[in-house]
Amino acid sequence: MKNIDEQLKIIRHGASEIIQEDDLIEKLKSQKKLVIKAGLDPTMPDMHLGHTVVLNKLKQFQDLGHEVVFLIGDYTASIGDPSGRDITRPPLDTATIEKNSKVFQKEIYKILSKDKTRIEFNSKWLGKFNGKDLINLASSYTVARMLERDDFDKRYKAKKPISIHEFLYPLLQAYDSVHLKADIELGGTDQKFNLLLGRKLQEQNGMSPQVCIMMPLLEGLDGVKKMSKSYDNYISISDEQNDMFGKVMSISDALMWKYFELLSALPLDEIKSLKDSADTDNANPRDIKLKLAEELVARFYSKNIGDECRKNFVNRFSKNEITSDIPIEVISKPKGIKDINIMSLLTNELKIFASTSEVRRLIKQGAVKIDGDSVESIDHKCPNNREFLLKVGKKIAHKVTIK
Repeated sequence: MKNIDEQLKIIRHGASEIIQEDDLIEKLKSQKKLVIKAGLDPTMPDMHLGHTVVLNKLKQFQDLGHEVVFLIGDYTASIGDPSGRDITRPPLDTATIEKNSKVFQKEIYKILSKDKTRIEFNSKWLGKFNGKDLINLASSYTVARMLERDDFDKRYKAKKPISIHEFLYPLLQAYDSVHLKADIELGGTDQKFNLLLGRKLQEQNGMSPQVCIMMPLLEGLDGVKKMSKSYDNYISISDEQNDMFGKVMSISDALMWKYFELLSALPLDEIKSLKDSADTDNANPRDIKLKLAEELVARFYSKNIGDECRKNFVNRFSKNEITSDIPIEVISKPKGIKDINIMSLLTNELKIFASTSEVRRLIKQGAVKIDGDSVESIDHKCPNNREFLLKVGKKIAHKVTIK
């Protein structure tokens, strides 16, 4: 196991806040294997890169020799985490929770070591709670303190309803830390209240309070809002490999460094060196981003697939070559039609765009190309009886044959 200073350097990297760092140092000084907890409610069918920020930090603790507990909140998912929401979240049905939980159990091993990871379900203990247990738990915190939580405070001031069961969610999540005897709990910055409540409940139960480590929320493809399926700005870790590669390449150069910091397994010194090279114009940010995209695809698929995706991307967008991963479309001309124009191809045949005005705008910008040549008119006739490469902007490419 690394010495304390080496461990602290790794633990601090990328973290938004550590409460309390003095407690963390004392726990590390004990030289015992610490219990590191991170939980996720199975409220979605798969994970996206935003979820992996906490998992990456969990993996670092695992590599440092500590005991990692990944908690699947199958019980709390039936309540719904109100964090960051301005309305009551509807509970999930049991079948959906079970289905999503099975997916999670497979996906976490794309990051964590299977033989070193302990998976727990909080229904194992919370499912045994009776009415008296819930009342006792509810008595451990006041309504006034609960309303200090930012999302509850905003809803209360806006006179939006807050259901009593929503107060139970952070208490139940906090009790997980009591049951698991967690030394450290990881979560996003939006989970700070819940993590601190776990610390409080542990103290009330005569336990040494857990250290809370909050990780930043990762912005999605729009570069503004946090990555979320609700905002449709996410990169799923189950995305098709070339789609994943292309999405990573679509993020801004500025946001790329946050992705490196929170998602990359490269040594910190190497990431700093890459940034210095970009800042001094000694390296093209696009080439550095290729390195990031290749690393992430390799993590969730394989090194060979990551390398293949990189080659496909470079060929597709730099050399205008037709590569094997581009969708193939074979279209039959409607009876009595000699030629299909580009407007009809994009809107009626391939259904890439529903709006003709969007196609007009893209053509005007020179973003629509056939075999590398820009299309200049909406009436442009598409080639017949041969395969051609259709590209729209940087993300859309199809191999098309019109018969």
